[in-house]
Amino acid sequence: MKKLIFALAILLPVAAWADSHESDVYIYATYMYCDTSMEEAADATFDKYFRPEFDNSMKSGDFTGWGYLKHIAGGKWRRLIYRMGPGVVEVLNASKKQGDAVDKKLRPRDDNLGKACKSHDDYIWKSELGNVTEQRGKVGLSVYFVCDMNGESRADELVEKEFGPAYDAHLGPGKLSSWGWLSHVVGGKYRRLLTTSAESLEDLFAARAELLGGFAGSSAGREFSSICGMHSDYIWEIAAEGR
Repeated sequence: MKKLIFALAILLPVAAWADSHESDVYIYATYMYCDTSMEEAADATFDKYFRPEFDNSMKSGDFTGWGYLKHIAGGKWRRLIYRMGPGVVEVLNASKKQGDAVDKKLRPRDDNLGKACKSHDDYIWKSELGNVTEQRGKVGLSVYFVCDMNGESRADELVEKEFGPAYDAHLGPGKLSSWGWLSHVVGGKYRRLLTTSAESLEDLFAARAELLGGFAGSSAGREFSSICGMHSDYIWEIAAEGR
């Protein structure tokens, strides 16, 4: 993990991190491939060794948020750890500091998270729209989009002007707890992320059905699909978060 953090910092284009602002939110997310027979032991390791250090990082101001998510449905990613901060360098440095603190306490024989989840994909996202910085619900739906890079700014505009107000209107009790539109900074093929959360799967999918029904057949929906036409869906249990 330490080598990965240093590699990311070296490979980042200057423009991706030099112009950060106090109100910006960057999310460093680690998507893990795990042995399903060891996931409970991995979760116990996280709770015992990692979670206290995340709480410490929040108290010290190193992170502005964090989360640990468990796979319910979707692709091959089984666990997700994310950390939030005001800039790319800030969140990478805080992650290294937190990792060093865990390493001092975690004995190799007890590292069931490392044993269960031996490979991962890393992404750094920038929050563009929504309320992901606030407390989220118990379950989440993430839609990871493959987009035409030449049209990404137009896709962002469509989300802001056409779709965002509808998502805002679906926030509240019995509806969505949060939604967010995130842009790619570093990582693999996914260029945009739409994330929603709710207190229950029933609330989550009822809101989703209403929203998709409202967008169906619209010119904005067709234009968006022409830019970001491929995607992968994941449903997550939001097992632990800090704000």
